[in-house]
Amino acid sequence: MKKRQQIPLDFIIDKLTNSIENTSTGEVFDTEIVRLTIKDITQLKKADWKFNWIKEIKDKTKEVYKLTTANNPTIIQGLLSFEDKQDHIFMHLIESAKFYKNKDKVYLGVPGNLVAYACKVSSDKGYEGFLAFDAKSALIKHYKETLYATHFRGLRMFIETNAANRLISQYYKS
Repeated sequence: MKKRQQIPLDFIIDKLTNSIENTSTGEVFDTEIVRLTIKDITQLKKADWKFNWIKEIKDKTKEVYKLTTANNPTIIQGLLSFEDKQDHIFMHLIESAKFYKNKDKVYLGVPGNLVAYACKVSSDKGYEGFLAFDAKSALIKHYKETLYATHFRGLRMFIETNAANRLISQYYKS
């Protein structure tokens, strides 16, 4: 069986919010994260996304989710792909919508929201929030500082229980 090449992640945590926040007004918008469906794929223009999300959704070992605002579920703010490794969640891809990839971005908090969701899934499955991912080497320090992630070796990083609980409580109120 051919081993999959793991793509190092290069998302930037712009701000840990409690949802997503408008950059100019500070207004906070409630978000929803739901499973991406084949029907949703028709909304995705290939030119607007760096990764091949069609390939991700067709891979039966992965789960793909979309982040939207509660009041506008048709506009996808970000996407997340992960795999259940039976004792932790492995995050394969995470991406903000194209309109977040410049200095004039409208909202803050999209990547943090998605990472918190992956930690929550891990916690809900009984994995104590453990989340692993491969990071681009230039961003290892950034993830240590913003997500309280731990550098394991090489490009591999993980978020352990205390850091996961911190992220989950930031985005999900009991």
